Amino acid sequence: MDAETFASLARAQYELLPEDVRALTQDVEIRVADEASPDVLASMGIDHPLDLLGLFQGVGLSNGGGAEYTGMMPNRVWLYRLPILAYQRGSENSVEEVIRHVLVHEIGHHFGLSDDDMYAIDDADD
Repeated sequence: MDAETFASLARAQYELLPEDVRALTQDVEIRVADEASPDVLASMGIDHPLDLLGLFQGVGLSNGGGAEYTGMMPNRVWLYRLPILAYQRGSENSVEEVIRHVLVHEIGHHFGLSDDDMYAIDDADD
């Protein structure tokens, strides 16, 4: 799947999120890249670029982030196309479902949720 189609799917999945979530994330940039940069991978201690599906960068709401937070780069959610597509090929989920899961996970960081918090939420859904 090419980058333009992937980005279009990501935008569509964002638009399907509840209105109140979109209202609280309207200042968060959603970006798509083929994979994380070597610097990002190194800073996270990740050896293989396919091991990182997405990333939240910025100051989350629980830490005072938001539109009024000045002097900083905008908050961003990165969706890494090649890792997401590789992950999807090995799962029973559609590309849209994987994109949505990664998007929601990274937006969760914007709201101040930890990975452990989000895994607990995912487990509760099962």
